[in-house]
Amino acid sequence: SGAAIGFVGWGVWAHHMFASGLGPVSVAVFSMATMAIAIPTGVKIINWTLTMWGGKLSFTTAMLFAIGTVVVFTIGGLSGVTHSVAPSDTQQTDTYYIVAHFHYVIFGGAVLGLFAGFYYWWPKIFGRMLDERLGKANFWTMLVGMNLTFGPMHVVGLQGQPRRMYQYADGMGFDVWNLVSTIGSFILAFGVLLFFINAF
Repeated sequence: SGAAIGFVGWGVWAHHMFASGLGPVSVAVFSMATMAIAIPTGVKIINWTLTMWGGKLSFTTAMLFAIGTVVVFTIGGLSGVTHSVAPSDTQQTDTYYIVAHFHYVIFGGAVLGLFAGFYYWWPKIFGRMLDERLGKANFWTMLVGMNLTFGPMHVVGLQGQPRRMYQYADGMGFDVWNLVSTIGSFILAFGVLLFFINAF
């Protein structure tokens, strides 16, 4: 399933370009690829979940990051399934909804997984444990900050806020959610800082 996700992933990128005039055949092909990638992705999510299901879990920092990986990646995948419906994807194209989807997938699929690896392998590589209390603070701060940063982008994206926009007129309905995202980004940055303090 992991290999299938990688292979089909080469065929979904243009679902972010439906408004660029690709044409009906290209739109149909990329819509079908976006639907198809949901199958091996679902298999992987079930695989990860059932691997934990029968296990004797110890909720160390590494395990929290691993569980966070599955949860956040799943949310990102679910927001990505909407891209397989050409009319809704055309509306979402070039909005903050795409930014939110992308970061949930990348943050869940890569960043949280990397931090799980850091906490798991650190003592095996350097011969010293990272502090668990600081590590758990690192995890929860990053998880809350990440969701506060990128979660509201789904809302403003569906409200029509375009990407690559650094300023906009007041009263368009974006103010509150963008403020929440900004606060979330500082919380997320603080979470990453906790990791560097822990490592130091």
